[in-house]
Amino acid sequence: MAAGKETFLDIGGHEVRISSPDKVVFPEAGLTKLDLVEYYLAVAEGALRGAGGRPMVLKRFVKGIAAEPFFQKRVPEGHPDFIDTATFHYASGTSAEEAVIRDAAGLAWIVNLGCLDLNPHPVRAEDLDHPDELRIDLDPMPGVDWSQIVDTAFVARDVLEDHGLVGWPKTSGSRGLHILVRIAPRWTYPELRLAAESLAREVAERAPGLATARWWKEERGESVFVDFNQNAKDRTVASAYSVRSLPDARVSTPLTWEEVRSIRPEEFTVPTVRRRFADQGDAHAGIDEAPGALDGLLALAERLGPAEKPPRGSSATGSGDGRRASVMPLIEIARTKTKPEAEAALDEWRSRHPAVAAQLHPADVLVDGMRGSSSLWYRVRVNLQHIDEEERPPQEPLLSDYDPWASRR
Repeated sequence: MAAGKETFLDIGGHEVRISSPDKVVFPEAGLTKLDLVEYYLAVAEGALRGAGGRPMVLKRFVKGIAAEPFFQKRVPEGHPDFIDTATFHYASGTSAEEAVIRDAAGLAWIVNLGCLDLNPHPVRAEDLDHPDELRIDLDPMPGVDWSQIVDTAFVARDVLEDHGLVGWPKTSGSRGLHILVRIAPRWTYPELRLAAESLAREVAERAPGLATARWWKEERGESVFVDFNQNAKDRTVASAYSVRSLPDARVSTPLTWEEVRSIRPEEFTVPTVRRRFADQGDAHAGIDEAPGALDGLLALAERLGPAEKPPRGSSATGSGDGRRASVMPLIEIARTKTKPEAEAALDEWRSRHPAVAAQLHPADVLVDGMRGSSSLWYRVRVNLQHIDEEERPPQEPLLSDYDPWASRR
């Protein structure tokens, strides 16, 4: 029933309050908050297969998709009794009592908080020390087209199969692809990350120029980064059927391998995925049936030997603060609170150095979303590797110098 600016839904015997149900969340797509709730209820079986029973970080877009979200680890006080919790211990030594959803009512409750995508950890609430999912994030650098991502995905599938594992592909909901691998919960987080790093190195070895396992962004060129660090204990990724904050309300959508070469990520939006799920069901319906083992990838790690460690000493901008010294000629342009501010700073720098800007390759421009205390901030850098040394502009005062930690000092 409706009650002023709120609606109450009966979902599986639980009453769920939806505040401001008519609030438009995606203006371009014309989708309201209630539309998003109804979408998640329609795909609940698949969404819960990806996120159910796992502690999750709440990524809340309380000011809409045009504003930066904030990240909330701790479950809100006064949460309903159909929301479970689990105390997740982070590598930093901190811990948080995080939300664990187990049914469709939980999905609706999450959406009502302003969450669009679901960000669960790769562990079950019943065993927080032993992950049951390896996550491969194929992250394209600027200038990389979809066909290169697809080719990398099939190389990754071959590496997985060669080591006794089955990968389940899905769109990331942005430009990339994710491959999920269910594993038995017998290995620790460090072992999971080592296995993922070894897989990434093997993919890069089999597909030179196509894929890279280089952790430092300025060294990747126009390639697909096989992001193994998404398997670190503090990381989460958007799970299956998550709605992303792009204007077209794009969805991170499970695929079959037969579909990977024929689809495009922009095909999958809230309306189209809802119809697809009703017609075809969940492409990942069998993902839990045969969990694999990490023995093969860990043996590969031994054969490959230790990964090359980056040099350390001073920062990329020469601040001498003990951080990594880049091997690339980097200059830093700005640090900003929002992405539009970052893009504006980059435009200003381009206008000051038009001849240099014209010679940059797409992957030379580095606009990175950095995790702050509870939200993202943005760092803008330029790699001058393709500029003749005598033409390279020097490091200048930052056009913006936002400090994401100022409020904590």
